[in-house]
Order: sequence, then C-alpha cells, then structure tokens
Amino acid sequence: MAQLLIFRHGQSTWNLENKFTGWVDVDLTEKGITEAKTAGTKFKGMNFDYAYSSDLMRAQKTLALAMETAGHTPLAPIYNKALNERMYGDLQGLDKTETAKKFGEDQVKIWRRSFDIAPPNGESLKDTAARVLPYFKAEIEPKLKAGKNVIVVAHGNSLRALIMHLENMTPEQILEFEIGTAQPRLYELDNNMNVLSVKNL
Repeated sequence: MAQLLIFRHGQSTWNLENKFTGWVDVDLTEKGITEAKTAGTKFKGMNFDYAYSSDLMRAQKTLALAMETAGHTPLAPIYNKALNERMYGDLQGLDKTETAKKFGEDQVKIWRRSFDIAPPNGESLKDTAARVLPYFKAEIEPKLKAGKNVIVVAHGNSLRALIMHLENMTPEQILEFEIGTAQPRLYELDNNMNVLSVKNL
C-alpha cells in the first residue's frame, strides 16, 4: 500500500487580483504563505519518499513551506512543467471580470468550464490532462506501485486532471469539482493503483 498526498498551491498574487494566471510565474501572497504552512500542520508525522511540484514558483514555495512546517526530513523535490497549471493563452494576465465584459460571460464560462474547448492560444482541460497523465503514469505511478509515499503540490487544473484519473470521474463531474488553495487530499492506494480510501485532511 502507498499514500499519495496532493494539494494546490496557496493563494497567489494573481488569485488575489482575480486574474487568469496560467503559466505566468507569480508569487504567493502573505495569505498564501500562511495557507501553505497550515497545510503542513495537517500532515505532521507522515513520511514521504518523493516530492513533486510544477515548474512554477507558487507551487514550489507551497511545497517547501508545507514540508518545513510538517517537520519533514528534507527531500530533493522533483520539478516538472508537465504539472504546470493549464495554459490560459491570450487570457493570461487579464482580470476575470473585465474578460467577461469583453467576451461575454457565456463565452468565458465555456473557456473555463468545458473539458475540450481551449481559450485563444491556450489549453483546454483535456489538453492539460494530455501532459499531466503521461508524466504521472511514467514517473510517479511506478513509485506508488512499489509502495513509496509521494506528495504532489500543483495547480487547480493539473490536479483536476489527476483527480479525474484517480477517481474515475467524468468530464462533467471534474469540471464541477472545486479545489481550494492548500487543502491536502490523501489517497491510499494498493499496488495496482486502486484507490482504497480518499479523504481531505
């Protein structure tokens, strides 16, 4: 049996400013730092063999702060852009309210909440899953199957792709699934990657 702990980064500066962030490398806010540390208090006493994060600072910082707060033995984290947030293309840096006024609320909702329709020059959730899942299956699954415990700190949409895979959700179900900032979700898995239990810490 293995444990997989996943959570989204703490609040970022552009979360606070209500902007589409995507691959723009913004930092955590003070609240985000606190959220990351609070996440760490929720898995004190747990041991992980491997730690993964995206290529973006907000996720990497959250991982480091949470692990430090948990009192975990330092691990050399593995960073990979396959775990990056969904790329929002032309919407990146735009205020979400202003974008709705410009393109219409219905169009923005389609871009944000449809599985396979991408914003201009960006990725859909389907596109995001197409890079997250091959990486997960090649890099992380073998470790879990070998009984190693793994922690992954990433982003709302890269984690949606992962949760959809682990919990056999439909595109409709995962699009309605809310992922709060820095809220650890713990999976217990057997050696065939079947989910034995899942809970939020």
